[in-house]
Amino acid sequence: MSSSAPASVRSRLSFPARGLAEAAVQRARLTVVPRRRSRAPKVPFVTLVSLLLLAGVVGLLLFNTSMQQAAFTTTSLEDQATTLAARQEALEDEIEELRDPQRLAEAAQRVGMVPAGPPQFLDLGTGRVVGAAQAAAGERLDLTPDTNPRPGTRRAGAGR
Repeated sequence: MSSSAPASVRSRLSFPARGLAEAAVQRARLTVVPRRRSRAPKVPFVTLVSLLLLAGVVGLLLFNTSMQQAAFTTTSLEDQATTLAARQEALEDEIEELRDPQRLAEAAQRVGMVPAGPPQFLDLGTGRVVGAAQAAAGERLDLTPDTNPRPGTRRAGAGR
């Protein structure tokens, strides 16, 4: 058996160590091994890609469906808000009509209310009543609206 180690190295080593060294050199030699061609199976890869593609399409379909449902809900709520806003405006108009001073005065006269007389005041420091007591007169107020225009305003059709 021939060794590629130089003779001087071999002569310096003792007999048992020399045998170990030669065995290590023999084991360390590299040899060319023919490459084994192995093909990875294509079925798992194709299955994985197909499943990812299918999951993406299903996900997009579910997302589109939920967006359409949200759009229908939004439209319905906007219609409801418009209806409620119109109802609120009608109720506010009705409240303003009920608060009209002319209407309140007419309703007061219908139930027999009359204007009060001059007020009396109680002076808390002295305990005296200030003002003269008078019974409310049974006079009715004239509640007909004024047909004469205010000064500085024009009548419709006048001045042309």
